[in-house]
Amino acid sequence: MDPVGLQLGNKNLWSCLVRLLTKDPEWLNAKMKFFLPNTDLDSRNETLDPEQRVILQLNKLHVQGSDAWQSFIHCVCMQLEVPLDLEVLLLSTFGCDDGFTSQLGAEGKSQPESQLHHGLKRPHQSCGSSPRRKQCKKQQLELAKKYLQLLRTSAQQRYRSQIPGSGQPHAFHQVYVPPILRRATASLDTPEGAIMGDLKVEDGADVSISDLFNTRVNKGPRVTVLLGKAGMGKTTLAHRLCQKWAEGHLNCFQALFLFEFRQLNLITRFLTPSELLFDLYPSPESDHDTVFQYLEKNADQVLLIFDGLDEALQPMGPDGPGPVLTLFSHLCNGTLLPGCRVMATSRPGKLPACLPAEAAMVHMLGFDGPRVEEYVNHFFSAQPLREGALVELQTNGRLRSLCAVPALCQVACLCLHHLLPDHAPGQSVALLPTMTQLYMQMVLALSPPGHLPTSSLLDLGEVALRGLETGKVIFYAKDIAPPLIAFGATHSLLTSFCVRTGPEHQQTGYSFTHLSLQEFLAALHLMASPKVNKDTLTQYVTLHSRWVQRTKARLGLSDHLPTFLAGLASCTCRPFLSHLAQGNEDCVGAKQAAVVQVLKKLATRKLTGPKVVELCHCVDETQEPELASLTAQSLPYQLPFHNFPLTCTDLATLTNILEHREAPIHLDFDGCPLEPHCPEALVGCGQIENLSFKSRKCGDAFAEALSRSLPTMGRLQMLGLAGSKITARGISHLVKALPLCPQLKEVSFRDNQLSDQVVLNIVEVLPHLPRLRKLDLSSNSICVSTLLCLARVAVTCPTVRMLQAREADLIFLLSPPTETTAELQRAPDLQESDGQRKGAQSRSLTLRLQKCQLQVHDAEALIALLQEGPHLEEVDLSGNQLEDEGCRLMAEAASQLHITRKLDLSDNGLSVAGVHCVLRAMSACWTLAELHISLQHKTVIFMFAQEPEEQKGPQERAAFLDSLMLQMPSELPLSSRRMRLTHCGLQAKHLEQLCKALGGSCHLGHLHLDFSGNALGDEGAARLAQLLPGLGALQSLNLSENGLSLDAVLGLVRCFSTLQWLFRLDISFESQHILLRGDKTGRDIWATGSSPDFPAAAEFLGFRQRCIPRSLCLSECPLEPPSLTRLCATLKDCPGPLELQLSCKFLSDQSLETLLDCLPQLPQLSLLQLSQTGLSPKSPFLLANTLSLCPRVKKVDLRSLNHATLHFRSNEEEEGVCCGFTGCSLSQEHVESFCWLLSKCKDLSQVDLSANLLGDSGLRCLLECLPQVPISGLLDLSHNSVSQESALYLVETLPSCPRVREASVNLGSEQSFRIHFSREDQAGKTLRLSECSFQPEHVSRLATGLSQSLQLTELTLTQCCLGQKQLAILLRLVGRPAGLFSLRDSTRHTEKLSFPRLEACALGFKKKRKKERKKVSEDTELRTKIN
Repeated sequence: MDPVGLQLGNKNLWSCLVRLLTKDPEWLNAKMKFFLPNTDLDSRNETLDPEQRVILQLNKLHVQGSDAWQSFIHCVCMQLEVPLDLEVLLLSTFGCDDGFTSQLGAEGKSQPESQLHHGLKRPHQSCGSSPRRKQCKKQQLELAKKYLQLLRTSAQQRYRSQIPGSGQPHAFHQVYVPPILRRATASLDTPEGAIMGDLKVEDGADVSISDLFNTRVNKGPRVTVLLGKAGMGKTTLAHRLCQKWAEGHLNCFQALFLFEFRQLNLITRFLTPSELLFDLYPSPESDHDTVFQYLEKNADQVLLIFDGLDEALQPMGPDGPGPVLTLFSHLCNGTLLPGCRVMATSRPGKLPACLPAEAAMVHMLGFDGPRVEEYVNHFFSAQPLREGALVELQTNGRLRSLCAVPALCQVACLCLHHLLPDHAPGQSVALLPTMTQLYMQMVLALSPPGHLPTSSLLDLGEVALRGLETGKVIFYAKDIAPPLIAFGATHSLLTSFCVRTGPEHQQTGYSFTHLSLQEFLAALHLMASPKVNKDTLTQYVTLHSRWVQRTKARLGLSDHLPTFLAGLASCTCRPFLSHLAQGNEDCVGAKQAAVVQVLKKLATRKLTGPKVVELCHCVDETQEPELASLTAQSLPYQLPFHNFPLTCTDLATLTNILEHREAPIHLDFDGCPLEPHCPEALVGCGQIENLSFKSRKCGDAFAEALSRSLPTMGRLQMLGLAGSKITARGISHLVKALPLCPQLKEVSFRDNQLSDQVVLNIVEVLPHLPRLRKLDLSSNSICVSTLLCLARVAVTCPTVRMLQAREADLIFLLSPPTETTAELQRAPDLQESDGQRKGAQSRSLTLRLQKCQLQVHDAEALIALLQEGPHLEEVDLSGNQLEDEGCRLMAEAASQLHITRKLDLSDNGLSVAGVHCVLRAMSACWTLAELHISLQHKTVIFMFAQEPEEQKGPQERAAFLDSLMLQMPSELPLSSRRMRLTHCGLQAKHLEQLCKALGGSCHLGHLHLDFSGNALGDEGAARLAQLLPGLGALQSLNLSENGLSLDAVLGLVRCFSTLQWLFRLDISFESQHILLRGDKTGRDIWATGSSPDFPAAAEFLGFRQRCIPRSLCLSECPLEPPSLTRLCATLKDCPGPLELQLSCKFLSDQSLETLLDCLPQLPQLSLLQLSQTGLSPKSPFLLANTLSLCPRVKKVDLRSLNHATLHFRSNEEEEGVCCGFTGCSLSQEHVESFCWLLSKCKDLSQVDLSANLLGDSGLRCLLECLPQVPISGLLDLSHNSVSQESALYLVETLPSCPRVREASVNLGSEQSFRIHFSREDQAGKTLRLSECSFQPEHVSRLATGLSQSLQLTELTLTQCCLGQKQLAILLRLVGRPAGLFSLRDSTRHTEKLSFPRLEACALGFKKKRKKERKKVSEDTELRTKIN
C-alpha cells in the first residue's frame, strides 16, 4: 500500500479516490496542469500502471499544501460524477484545514529529494560567485547545446496540447487565427518617431511569425513593440512564438525567453541578465558563466519577449524606474546582452522612454470577416454547429462587429456552442446583442445546467474588484478561498501558472483568464452585491480617455468596467442580476437607474474624441433608445477623432448611436490607426455628411471596405481619403463606388502616392458626379503627359471651372449646373451632351499649371487643346520651362484663346530678346489691358479686358463727342493699356526695337509705359526722348531707376515742348524716380490731336490744352545756380500754364536769388513751390524783393523757412499782392529793412508776419514804419510774444495811421494781433482789446491814447481786468471832442466784483466837459448828452 495512503489513515477513502480518478486520466492531467503549472507531465509516467500514475500525481499535489489540496478536492466534487456519500466523505475529510493537518505526518511534510520532479532544478549559486574555469571550446559548446536543448524541451512540455474542460469544445484551447498586423512608420507615444523596417506586408494580409523578425539584415531594428488593445491577442501571439520556436519553426533563434511584466513586477531586487535568464527559467546543469558567455557571443540569435509592457511599474520617486524596467531599458539600448532581439507587447498608450527611437512599432488590429469565419470553422468541429454559427454571425451585425476583437470572438463562439443545440436559429440577436450580455451568456454557458452559483460568482467578483482597485492581476492561494479557486478552475474563470521571483522563490499564482473577465465579474459584484450601494456604484461610471497623460506612469486596469456597468444597466439583464441578488429586484433597479442617470449627464458634456467613443460604448450597451437619442443629438456637428486607435467595434458602436440622430454630422479621422475592415461598420449610416480619413495605415483593403459602405450613406457630400497607401487595386473599388454617390460635392485623394493611370481613372468619374464641386488629387506625383490629359478633361468636361496644378497640388473646381431631378436621372450620355452644349455657351475655364516642367512642345499641345475649348478666364503657366519660343507661342495665341482676365508666363526663362518677340506678338491683341515683364523678378503677366463692342456709326460718335463738352474732365470715360517692362536689363541699344514693337500697341488706346529698373543711362534717356514722338500719345512713361545723371534728368524737361501729351513730369533724383504723365482726363479719341471730322472734339481739345497746367516736380535734387539757370532756360519754350515744384534738403541764397532772377523770363509760370526745402534767414528778404522785381507775382507764402510758394497772375486777373512770412524768425533788427522792401510794392493787399520773434520792441518799430508800407488789407502780427506794452502802443499809434479801419488784440491763449487797413483814410475806427490784463498804472496811459485817437469811435474791452473803479477813472481821464464814442466792457468772470456787470457805456462830450452819470442795470446802455 502507498505510504501516503497509510498516513491518511483511511484506506477505503483513498482507494475510492484513486479508482474515481483512474476513470478520467485526461481530466486529472488538466487539473495537475492547473494546480501545478511548473510540473512536467513527461512520457516516463505513461509507462506506469494507471493507478500508480494517479497515486504519483496525487502525491505531488498533496505536498503543495492545504490550499492546493482542498481546492483540488472541491474541483473533484464539482466536476466529476461523485456519489453523494463519497462526496460528503471527501469534503469532510480532505476539504478542510483540520482534516489536512491532522492526517499529515512528518514524512508527508518532508518528501525526499528523489521524489522532486526532474524539471525543478536545485537552486544554483550566483553566476558571479562561481570561479571561472578554463574549458576548451568543445566543452563550452557541449554545455551550451545541453542548455539550449533543456530550454527547448521545457518549452515543448509547457505548450503540449491542452485538454479542454468538461463541457467545452475541443478547439476551445487550441484555436489560433493570426490577427491583422500592420507596421507603423512612427511610434504612437514615444517622443521620437520609430520606423518599422523589417515588417514587409501588404495592408490586410496575414503576417507570418517569421515576418516579425528579419535576421538577414543586421541594420534592421532590434526592438519590436507589438501594440494592441485589450483582447486583441498580444499575449496569445507571444506564447504562439514560444510554441513555434519549441516546434523548431524559428530556427533563426537558438534561445527564446518569454517574461510577463505582471510577474516581473513582483521582483523588488535588481537583476543581472544571467539572473533574469537562469533564475526565472531552467538553469544550466553546471558552469553558468560559460553558458551565459555563449549567449552573449551569439546574442543576435537570442530573442527576449516581454509581455505587458503597459503593466510595467514605474515609480515616480527620486530613485527612478524599478529594477525590472531598468534591466529592460539596458537590454533595449544594447548596454546589456548587446545584439539580442527584444520584443515587447503593450496596449496603446504612454510607453517607457527607454525604448530606442528606431524601435519597430507593429499594431494588432484584430479580426476581419474572413478571420472571424476561419476562427468559427476551427472552433466548431461538428459541421451542423459550424454552419449554424456562421448563419448567426451573418444575420447578426452587432455580434459580427463584436467578433472583430479576438477575445470576444472566442467568447461568442463559446456562447453559440452553448445556445445553438437548444435554441431556434436567429436567437443570437436577442441573446447576444451587447458585449455585456455576451459575457453574461458565457457565465451561464460555463455554469451547470439549471444552476447558477450566485454566491460564488459574487465572491469571485469581489476578489476581481479588489484586484482592479489595487492594480493586482496575480493572486495567490492566500488571496482566494479554496472553494473559489475550485469554482474558478471548474468554470474556466481562473488560470494558474508558476510565479518565479528567484531561484528559491516559486509558487503557484492565479489570474482571471482575461482582464476583461475580471472587469465583468467586478461589475457583477457592484451591481448585484448588497454590500455596494448606488452612491458607491456611480463612482465607477467614468469615461477613460485613450490619450494617456504624460504624468500617468501606468495604464489603468478598469478600461471596460464602466462599459460592463452600463451593459448591466440594461433591462434585459435585470432578471439575471435579480437572481444574483437573491430576488432583491428593487435594489437592482435602483442601481440600474443610477447608472443611466450618470450617463445622461455625461452625454450633455463636451468630450474629447476618445471619451466620445467610450460614451458611445456605454450608451450602446444600455440598449436605452432615449439615452441613445440624447447622446446622438448632443454630439457636435464636426466630430474629430485624432491620434488614437479605433477598432471596427468602435465605429460600429458609433454608427449605432448615430442612427438616433436627425441632423447631419461630419466625421474626421486624422492619424487614427484603423483596422482595414473598419469602414464596413459605417454601412447604412445616413447621418454622415462629411467623412474624412487621414492615415498612412489605410490601404487597399481599407479602400475596398470603404467602397462597399459609400453607396449606403445617403447624405454623404464630402469624402476625404488623404495620406494613405492605397494602390491601383484599392482605387479601382472606389472609382466603381463613386458614381453610386451622386450627392457628393467634394472628393479628396490627397497624398496617396497614386500613379498616373490611377489619377486618370479617377477623373473619368467627373461626368457621373453631377453635384461635385471639388476634386483634390494633390501630392500624387504625376507626369507632364498625364497633366495634359487632365487639362483635356478640364476642357471637355462641362462642369469643370478650374484646374489648378502647382508642384504637388492638383485640384479640380467644378460648378455643377442647376438641373432638375428629372434631368439628373437621365442617361449619362444625354447629360454629358447637354452639359457640353450649355458649357460652350457660358462656361469660363481657369487653367493654372504652375511649376509643372512644361516645355515648348507641351505649350504647342496645350494651345491646340485650348483653342477647341471654352472661354478662358485665366491661364497660369508660371514656373515652367517654356523659354522664349514657348512664351512667344502663347503670346501669339492669346488673342485666339479668348482669355478674359489673365495669362501668366512668369518664371519661364524669358530673355531680353524674347521680350521683343512677346511685344510684337501682342501688338495686335485688342483685349490686352496690361503687360508686365520683369526679367529680374521672373514676371511675365498679361492682363486682358473684355472683348470690345462693335464700332458705332459716325453720327453716333459725333453726338457722343459733342456731349463731352457738357461734362467735367474728371467725368470722361477711360480707355488705356499698360506696358510694364521693369527690371529687364534694357539698354539704349534695345530701345529702337522695343519702340518698333510697341508701335502697334499705341493706336489701340492710351498707353502707359514703364521702363523702370533698367539700365538705359543718359544715352538711353536721350535716345528715348527722340523716339517718344513716334509712339503717339502716351498716358504715362516711367523711367525710374535707370541710372540717369542730373544733366539727363534736366534734359527730359525738353519733352514738355516736344510731346503734346506730356502734362506732368515728376522727378526724385536721389531715389531715381522719374515719371512722365499725361493729362488724367485725356482719352484715346484724341490720341493724335484734334480730329478734322469732329469739330466739337477739336474745340474741346484746344480748350483743354489752354486750361490744364503742365507741372514739373523736381525733388531730392542738388539745385545749384548753374542747374537752375539751365532748367529755367529749358522751360522758356514750354507751353503754359506751368507749375514748377522744387524740393531739396537746402537751397542756398545764391541759388534762390538765381531762381528768382529767372522768374521774369518765364511768363507762362503760374506756380513756383519750394517744399521741404531748407532756406536761410535771408530768404524772406529775397522773396519780399521779388514783389517789386516781378510784377506778375500775386502771392508769396513762406512758412518756417522750409516751404515757399509763389503764385503768378495772368494779364486778365486783377491786381493785388498777398505775402506771408510766418515762422521765419523775424525780429526787431529785421523790421526796418523788411518794411522798406515791402514799401516798394505798390499794391500790397495782405501781409502775414505771424509766428515770428518781433516782441514788443519789434512790433513798436513795425508800427512806426507802418505809414510807409502801402497795405490795403490785413496785417497779421499774431503769435509774436507781445505784452500790454504793444497794445498800449497800438492805441498811441492809431492817430498816425489814418488808413487803419480796425485793430484787434488778444493777449490770452489766442495770441492774436491783427490790423485791418483800407485803401482810403477811414473816418471811424474800431479797437478791440481782449485779455490784456491791464494794471492800474496802465489806465492813465490808455486814457491818453484814447484822447488822442480822434477817429476812434468804438472800443471793446474783454477780460482786461478793469474793475468799476478803474473804468470810472478811465472815463474821467478820457478827453474827447463833441461826438459819439462807444465803450464796451465784456467781463466774463465776476468773482470779486461787488457791482453788476457793466456791459456798455456811451458818453457824449461837450466843450464844457460837463458830464452826468446815471446808474444803469446789467445789460443796458447809458447815454449822457451835455449841451
